[in-house]
Amino acid sequence: MRTLAWRLGSFMVLAAAIAAWGEIAALKLIPPLFLPSPARAFNALIAGLSRGVLLGKLEGTLTHMAIGWIAASLAGVALGALIGSSAQARAYVGPTLEFLRPLPASAIIPVAIAIFGLTPAMAIGVIAFGSIWPMLLSTVHGFAHVEPRLVEVARALQMSRLSVVWKIGLRSALPDILAGLRLGLTVALILAVVCEMIGGIDGLGQWELVAARAYRSPDIFAGVMLLGLTGLVANSALTLIEARALRWRAS
Repeated sequence: MRTLAWRLGSFMVLAAAIAAWGEIAALKLIPPLFLPSPARAFNALIAGLSRGVLLGKLEGTLTHMAIGWIAASLAGVALGALIGSSAQARAYVGPTLEFLRPLPASAIIPVAIAIFGLTPAMAIGVIAFGSIWPMLLSTVHGFAHVEPRLVEVARALQMSRLSVVWKIGLRSALPDILAGLRLGLTVALILAVVCEMIGGIDGLGQWELVAARAYRSPDIFAGVMLLGLTGLVANSALTLIEARALRWRAS
């Protein structure tokens, strides 16, 4: 009942926001050229999907996001496990990580353009760089805070370092890793759109930019709704995976 109440509450908030949007559009407090009604935006979304144009743009964005996020996930978890499981590695690498972590991913876009040009490889590189930090740092934190008694038991059993990392460290750090994966996926979606806008790469970001330059506000809002739905579905999927992977915590 509590879960149902929360879901009903969230739907009511969404309905109230759409109603307010429609009222503002109907009163023309903002010119219709810039703020279409919800019906016009929804019709533009349906038209774009039915023609297949938006589906093609969505496929491009999902491809860039997925490749960059998967590459960042694999590298972030692997490096995080190596760094987090060694106090010496954390002492040596920590300052470098703290130097690179605050660097905005958008700041390296000119560098990526100089290396890869205005290509999908540029977008994937920027996405991987930007989304690796939540996963890397959360993995380091998870492995660094393994229960000391478990490590002592592993030493008493003369387990190899690889076995300790795989059987004890990974299981203990899994909640932090999954949290980092969710944050990294959000960053990957944002950077995919930004790179497509700046580089003119095929995707929803390019769709948004072209629609804005042509003053097609219904198409702009249709792209925004599709991006929001994409983020919602991706986050829900990772939430389900997290719930299944962490079932042992409830036992």
